[in-house]
Amino acid sequence: MMDTIPSEFEALDERFTTVGGDGLVERLYTGTRWAEGPVYFPAGRFLVWSDIPNERMLRWDEMTGAVGPFRVPSGYVNGNTLDREGRLISCEQGARRVTRTEHDGSITVIADRWEGKRLNSPNDVVVRSDGSVWFTDPPYGIIGNYEGVAAEQEIDGCHVYRVDPVTGEVRIVADDFARPNGLAFSLDESRLYVADTRAKHLRVFDVRGDGTLSGGKVFAEGTDQDKFDGMRLDDTGRVWAAAGKAVLCFDPDGTLIGRLKLPESVANLVFGGLKRNRMFITASSSLYSLMTNVTGARPVWAGR
Repeated sequence: MMDTIPSEFEALDERFTTVGGDGLVERLYTGTRWAEGPVYFPAGRFLVWSDIPNERMLRWDEMTGAVGPFRVPSGYVNGNTLDREGRLISCEQGARRVTRTEHDGSITVIADRWEGKRLNSPNDVVVRSDGSVWFTDPPYGIIGNYEGVAAEQEIDGCHVYRVDPVTGEVRIVADDFARPNGLAFSLDESRLYVADTRAKHLRVFDVRGDGTLSGGKVFAEGTDQDKFDGMRLDDTGRVWAAAGKAVLCFDPDGTLIGRLKLPESVANLVFGGLKRNRMFITASSSLYSLMTNVTGARPVWAGR
């Protein structure tokens, strides 16, 4: 049953004073062990998200408010996104692969190995407008049986990868992370933001024309309480990042300008709804939403 709590927007900079919502955060569902990977399907007006330890994906219907299973078992899916054709792209921690769900429901493996070695446990994923798939690969799904299947790590390190849209080649594009996690492109796709959960910061890279990265400076620092996870951008280029019991908002220059406080540890978020101004948030045991005066960045499936 849905309940509501007062929304807590905390302005830390005058640039955040124009940001707000309808005053209430709705708890749309509770009962997960670790909620992650929200993805909104505009054609069907529903949202899918992951409950990693329970190895399932759930579906919330915007028209009725009903919640039911989307995929069980899920392969311990973590992050999700859509490609340009509206197909679901998922990071399966248990199967150690990135997959695409075709329109007929069949599953296509996009990546499961690098140079013949099995990936660690793909965590989060984004698709660029050229069709390339970018994902992070920390070991959370193989260090135990809670969020995956305990196994040996075959690749030395935890990296950021790019899958070529034509050849399918899986290539490391950043190899100096401790625990790479959430990632998102800037509005013009010239930069890539990547969270490093263990290092407690967000980094930003320049994206070259050939799909390689340069730079990688620290964009924002976190704290022991604010370990970064998933992130999304709004249509002004502000970065909204899950960190601790809050969604933090950063100006494009890296300044922390405000936060939205939640009662549980936040894992990820996505903008959806008819106007892309409804923020959906996965946090520990629950799925939350908030109607805002902020509009999410135009998604890859809508073109550029």
